Amino acid sequence: MIQAPHLKPGDLIGMVCPAGTIPLEKVQNCVKTLESWGYQVRVGETVGAKNFSFGGTDDQRIADLQQMLDDPTVKAILCARGGYGVSCIIDQIDFTAFAKHPKWVIGFSDITVLHGAIQKQNVASIHGPMAAAFSKGVEGLLFIESLRAILEGRSIECVAKAHAFNKLGKVHARLVGGNLCMIAHLIGSTYSFKTKGKILFLEDIGEYHYNLDRLVLQMKRAGLLEDLAGLIVGGFTDMKDKSTDFGATAFEIIQAHTAEYNYPTCYGFPISHDINNFAVKEGGMYDLEINKTQVTLNEA
Repeated sequence: MIQAPHLKPGDLIGMVCPAGTIPLEKVQNCVKTLESWGYQVRVGETVGAKNFSFGGTDDQRIADLQQMLDDPTVKAILCARGGYGVSCIIDQIDFTAFAKHPKWVIGFSDITVLHGAIQKQNVASIHGPMAAAFSKGVEGLLFIESLRAILEGRSIECVAKAHAFNKLGKVHARLVGGNLCMIAHLIGSTYSFKTKGKILFLEDIGEYHYNLDRLVLQMKRAGLLEDLAGLIVGGFTDMKDKSTDFGATAFEIIQAHTAEYNYPTCYGFPISHDINNFAVKEGGMYDLEINKTQVTLNEA
């Protein structure tokens, strides 16, 4: 899989809102931090724009993202927030220039749809912190620094505590994944994730337990949970109901539907909508080791 060049001091990072809206003042810490790392930042027209819950109209979001993808002086694109909206515009995005001159595209949550489209171009992207994460203070510093490390071409070890549900093992494979709801949403489309032989990571926010069960079943029936090299279960935060309403927690739901598989699996890994959200390369080669004391994920 093709990887964009790593960034150098003075390189230009574009910021866009291809999905939900975010007030302009809420991206300032992100802009200042990126500039302190030595980069220039171009804030797109959709940042601060608002059309209902979206960062502008569909046409505005298409134009802003397309301009950043096509401009050869822009070396990376940071999506300011997720929300919802990439699905509304993804079919109108032209990746011709991007495929010829790849650049890093950064984001998570609804941006998972954009990652799926980029994978169709055989280009790696970055599942990682967006603008709000740069205002989390000291607690979020490790995860912001993980993004910086990828942009600069440095390795960083992602570590998690052991969990009772973990299946031990060590694998070397390509890493793909993102928001569970969005991955299930893409099934049957041209942007559907290809997971066979890969390490799959999943996270989500704000789901009912019954709907999480339905989404996992959809993935299983579509074959996305079969023949994995490994499975990383990240955070499932702000569930809309209690686990006692359904009879199982988020982790118990996933454990039940993957019990028949023997690949290494870990739970509670710090990839999530919470502060704990390591940046990782979509399409990068990684070593995943799950032992009795901890879990480590390292780019290979």
